Amino acid sequence: MTVRAGREFLAIPGPTTMPDQVLQAMHRPALDIYSSEMVELTESLLRDLSNLFATKGKSYIYISNGHGAWEATLSNVLSRGDKVLVLESGRFAIGWGQAAAAMGADVEVLKGDWRRAIRPAEVEERLRRDKEHTIKAILAVQVDTASGAYNDIEAIGKAIKAAGHPALFMVDTVASLGCMPFEMDKWYVDVAMSGSQKGLMTPPGLGFVAASDRAWDAHKKADLRTPYWDWTEREGSEHYRKYAGTAPVHLLFALREAINMLHAEGLENAFERHRLLGEAVRRAVAVWGEGQVLGFNIAEPAERSNTVTTVTVKGADPAAIQRYAKEKCGVVLGTGIGDLQGQAFRIAHMGHVNAPMILGTLGVVEVALTALNIPHGKAGADAAIQWLGENVKP
Repeated sequence: MTVRAGREFLAIPGPTTMPDQVLQAMHRPALDIYSSEMVELTESLLRDLSNLFATKGKSYIYISNGHGAWEATLSNVLSRGDKVLVLESGRFAIGWGQAAAAMGADVEVLKGDWRRAIRPAEVEERLRRDKEHTIKAILAVQVDTASGAYNDIEAIGKAIKAAGHPALFMVDTVASLGCMPFEMDKWYVDVAMSGSQKGLMTPPGLGFVAASDRAWDAHKKADLRTPYWDWTEREGSEHYRKYAGTAPVHLLFALREAINMLHAEGLENAFERHRLLGEAVRRAVAVWGEGQVLGFNIAEPAERSNTVTTVTVKGADPAAIQRYAKEKCGVVLGTGIGDLQGQAFRIAHMGHVNAPMILGTLGVVEVALTALNIPHGKAGADAAIQWLGENVKP
């Protein structure tokens, strides 16, 4: 017996649910990749990506996932042996740093942990000790999708400036772009990157990078540059060089429609939607936690992200909750990864999500907890409903 008919719902933090309009946008013939229509499509997307990053700098589109975009950022501004400082708050900045090490950088991790965000004061203190300015780049993520941490990029940028350090500040916005504020230029970010499959509601396969003037100055001296990722190569006059070859036409159709949808909603409205739905999830988890089994991975409420919530499970099997939700109810929850493997599950609330999607997901989790006899505070979904009812005004 199941209640699992209809469309399976992805409550995982990427790839997220794609809107029907985005899927439909791809159902058309390919363009002549040398046509003016193709050039106009590319130019409009590059312009809109720079606006999403909130930068006057140039943006680049890669046929890649986020790991490819990591490599694009590193290869364009670093030389072999350059020192890179990685700011730990979960799995993904560490992964970015591992990519840098594999490419020949000298990587140092500013130790954090998986239960808290980056501490800007710790960043400033480390940079003040680097009196010879050996550190050439600093890597951080705005939201770590493994731990659920939200990092205050603005405060970190100010800490770097306060230290008077010239290192490039590089930020991963894969799990935040289009979902919460990001101000590349105002926050002193030199290189930002993202991917298509989360807040931008597009199939996996596109990576995005934005570069400041300071990043371009470093680029001119970088010796890790390779033809595919190289910004200079992509500035060539022939249109095909924007993609280092054939354009990913149908993914671009999808991205164009997704950004159009964000424009129609308004970015500030999209940010508020994510804030409200993220808090609804947190209200439910707080109630469930009264049973002393479920809890928040991120200890401080202000450091919990509006795009994904990592729920720790002690004394029960999180995989059993996931199996029940998927096999019996048709909801796919995110698994615990990295240091949280086998100890947590994740609820995504990013991209193309609304109240019924989130409330349905919370209801299914509560059904699973009940069916599996896992101790939990009752009426977590009710707490989410109460929150939305009080804060979504007529």
